[in-house]
Amino acid sequence: MDAKKSIETLQFFATGLTEGALVHKLQGQIFKSQGFSKLGQKYIDHFTEEMEWVEKFVERILDLGGDIKFDGAKSRALISDPVEYIKADLDIQKAGVDLLYKCIEQLPCDPTTFDIMKAYLADEEEDLYWSQGALEMIEKIGKQNWLFTQV
Repeated sequence: MDAKKSIETLQFFATGLTEGALVHKLQGQIFKSQGFSKLGQKYIDHFTEEMEWVEKFVERILDLGGDIKFDGAKSRALISDPVEYIKADLDIQKAGVDLLYKCIEQLPCDPTTFDIMKAYLADEEEDLYWSQGALEMIEKIGKQNWLFTQV
């Protein structure tokens, strides 16, 4: 097992996911303030779920004897239009899922980390499918009708 490689992978995702989770929390608050309570709560709950993954990554890093790093978050624009945000988030999700597949291929010699990352990948794919489904629904029923379902 290459503990160093596992630690680097986990740290990379812990940092990136912390940043993404904070954005989801802020976006949720924006959407709630616009009156889209369901959509806002979805992203606020998503923040909590993502931070649970960060905790799992951090626990595994510590189990492997690694040091936890906080590299800080990059500046990201927040998007007030819910549909535009879903589109932008979908692009990030697609890239993230592709990256996860590549990273997981490098972890089979560490079955514990492999299993954690595989479960995280399944969760991320579920989020990707939600965003794709939301955009398909918007296309079918129209933006205003979809937004009404998010009140």
